[in-house]
Amino acid sequence: MTVLAKITLAVALILSIAVPFGAFAVGEKTKGRYKTALAVNVFLFMGTIVIAGAMMFSGQAFAEETATAVSNVAGFGYLAAALSTGLACIGGGIAVSAAASAALGAISEDSSILGKSLIFVGLAEGVCLYGLIISFMILGKL
Repeated sequence: MTVLAKITLAVALILSIAVPFGAFAVGEKTKGRYKTALAVNVFLFMGTIVIAGAMMFSGQAFAEETATAVSNVAGFGYLAAALSTGLACIGGGIAVSAAASAALGAISEDSSILGKSLIFVGLAEGVCLYGLIISFMILGKL
């Protein structure tokens, strides 16, 4: 991809965000205008991403077969480590949000159950640590 194409894509990405936001900021702020600005923003941004992807993958690359196979295995390993940590943290965040709100409600009624409620919140946070440990194990195998 040439330098001119990179600059053009960068400007297009900036404009795909700035134009709908500017159009919304100038006019009256209603729910319909907000939805329209958001839809235009998503359309322009995704269109720019699709065009950038087509431009990036239009070239040809020639490499040695063994280097590609090793590179793919390492890439999938890094992807697995990232997904294990990320998805575990998302699940832990959902669990903590439910457990913590219920714990705060219960503590406000009876302060003697503080220890029991902290145990459940800690168990929910433990899910994130398990995902992190699994990602370290995956990275150790690479």
